[in-house]
Amino acid sequence: MEFVATCPKGFERLLADELAGLGARRLRPLRGQVSFGGELADAYRVCLWSRLASRVLLVLARVDAANSDALYEGVRALSWETQLAPGATFAVDAHGTNAELRNTQFVALRVKDAVVDRVFEVGGVRPVTDTAHPDLTVDVRLSGGHATVSLDLAGEPLFRRGYDSRTEAAAAPLRPDYAAALLAAGGWGDVARSGSPVLSALWAGQGSVLVEAAGQALDRAPGLLRSRWGFQGWAGHDRAAWERLLAEADARAGAGEKNACSLLVADDRPGVASACRQALRAAGIPLEPTFCSPAAAADAAREAEAALVTCDLSWIGETALATEAAALAAASAASGLRAAALARDASLDAALRQEPESATEVIVGRDPASIRVYGGGDAVESPATVEVAGERVPVLVPASEQFARRLAKVARLRAKWARREDVTCYRVYDADLPDYSVAIELYEGSETPGRWLQISEYAAPRAVDPELARRRLLDVLAIAPRVMGVAWRDVSVRVRTRARGGSQYADEARSPQMRPPRGRRGPQLPGSSRPARRVELPAGSHLVDEGGLTFEVNFDARHDCGIFLDHRETRSRIREMMKETKGSKRFLNLFAYTGTATCYAADGGAKHTTTVDLSRPSLDWARRNMARNGFDGPEHEFVQADVLAWVMEQRHTRNRWDLIFCDVPTFSNSARMKKASFDVQRDHAELVIGVSRLLVRGGRAIFSCNLRNFKPDVEKLERAGVRLTDITDETIPEDFSRNRKIHHAYLVERVERA
Repeated sequence: MEFVATCPKGFERLLADELAGLGARRLRPLRGQVSFGGELADAYRVCLWSRLASRVLLVLARVDAANSDALYEGVRALSWETQLAPGATFAVDAHGTNAELRNTQFVALRVKDAVVDRVFEVGGVRPVTDTAHPDLTVDVRLSGGHATVSLDLAGEPLFRRGYDSRTEAAAAPLRPDYAAALLAAGGWGDVARSGSPVLSALWAGQGSVLVEAAGQALDRAPGLLRSRWGFQGWAGHDRAAWERLLAEADARAGAGEKNACSLLVADDRPGVASACRQALRAAGIPLEPTFCSPAAAADAAREAEAALVTCDLSWIGETALATEAAALAAASAASGLRAAALARDASLDAALRQEPESATEVIVGRDPASIRVYGGGDAVESPATVEVAGERVPVLVPASEQFARRLAKVARLRAKWARREDVTCYRVYDADLPDYSVAIELYEGSETPGRWLQISEYAAPRAVDPELARRRLLDVLAIAPRVMGVAWRDVSVRVRTRARGGSQYADEARSPQMRPPRGRRGPQLPGSSRPARRVELPAGSHLVDEGGLTFEVNFDARHDCGIFLDHRETRSRIREMMKETKGSKRFLNLFAYTGTATCYAADGGAKHTTTVDLSRPSLDWARRNMARNGFDGPEHEFVQADVLAWVMEQRHTRNRWDLIFCDVPTFSNSARMKKASFDVQRDHAELVIGVSRLLVRGGRAIFSCNLRNFKPDVEKLERAGVRLTDITDETIPEDFSRNRKIHHAYLVERVERA
């Protein structure tokens, strides 16, 4: 008899080895499957004992599939009346296409019709289809002009082991067959037979790797708990052969209960401990895992006679660099040990200081990954480390020692300055070393206690090896939290590119979900007994103080955190300018983002404020900032509009303002703009002239942008009666002194013509 065991892409070699161990013959690994020959009992044994196969198919025939009629006739010619058990339901599972059959649903329909017509013709009874829970599944796989027709003996995929261990743990589960592949690649079968095996699982998630490892050590068939099989609706099912295999598996499981197996878990994600215990209990494994640090798990593996370290890094997203840095630093404890890892890239090679002896390419979800096996041994070089705050921190690039020393020095100096100036959110490091071209900013919470780092990477020159640049960044993310006393979970990372892109508003994040208000009542306004009212704080947001005001920040959003620290002095200047303003004391904030400048103007005594931005989430954020500081009356208006068009419209009204702040994006091509795009160098003159026309007599505006090589068109502005005074140096804070081109700022005044 001919059979096919299907599997995830990349598992073929491992599955072939497993099938050989189960007595299968005539093995032939193919893409996503391994064909083998033998008796029906051999296929049953694979169903019951394989940890890597997804399905086991009994091949019935290969038929012509040049078109739908040929497929129908070929399938109809088969003796389906001898395959379907009386009263059994069936379904068709189709895979693949060709030039004539380009839709798998249509293929399945034609095959279903052929089966039904054949059975009805021979027996006069029309079989019933059940696509949800069929008793028998017919598998059809197209390849070129032919189709392989098989019966699915497994029914549900074999990686559904028959136990339910679902929990509320946030950690993503690793599918059992992937956990088994990780163990098989690392040679756990030999370790398990040693008599006293030790598994040290780094990031065990919801415990599937523990269940698979313990199941092998205790000689438990992975399919022993399943109650439903695909062959139960097959007329050719050999019940006696199946019962003999079940009895053998039960006996082996009973004998294996005395086997030893130690399970150590290093994973501090919330809910992991309970999820691992639940998985073992649900699978009927009478073992209690030990939870410890990665270093302790690695030490236990070193002391054991036979051990394997597994490391699942597949749960770390491509952009979760802070998480990856912390994980790699922890995983370096396993250097020199035999280890099997599931990872999305090769960064672990540097952490363990060795190349893998094998790397099997697989797919996790929709992303490429690899199972990497490290041989270990005394010859493996110890991981590079740097000293940070009295402890040795593993790094990927030995030269990162220089960065650690530099950051520690500037952090001490900047902290002294911040205490002296009463600043709690500031830039600590700004590409001080060319090879470590990042900006690091510290934010300290006010009503929501905590410390957070935002680390922004500047794009490396094209001459720099991208992998080296990435490893340097990972070292930064491993070192900086320790230097600054911030948990790695409270580090956000942004990668800056040199490419010209859209504005900060072109691709808005979703509006955050609200959670109940927390913390004490807001600050009391200067010269007022009315405190700020309580305002709901979106999930994931925090509160920070600046200049006696409270602002909402969020490091989970895809864009900036909510406050631009380089404009700290600019905002203070706006407050002082508003205090000096006489008359109507009206303030206009254009491209307002989260309205921080509006808060400062209101704190300076503005009687009326107008906050304009194209982004609805940003305006909602601005409303919360204003309300949290006590500025929530009808005199404070928020306008969602294309700023460029809105300014032109306002020129034709009587609306005028005493003070205007206009902090423009460098470039914007939002689909909601009336103009095709905005380029600050190209379009600034027209905008500044428009802004000047919205000022009252004697009014002033501040215009700013962050284009490094920006040059204002002074001549055009002068012809339009606009005077521009460069105030950039006066608006650059001390903590941005290394990067004095972080922004440009100008005082805008309208010159009265004689």
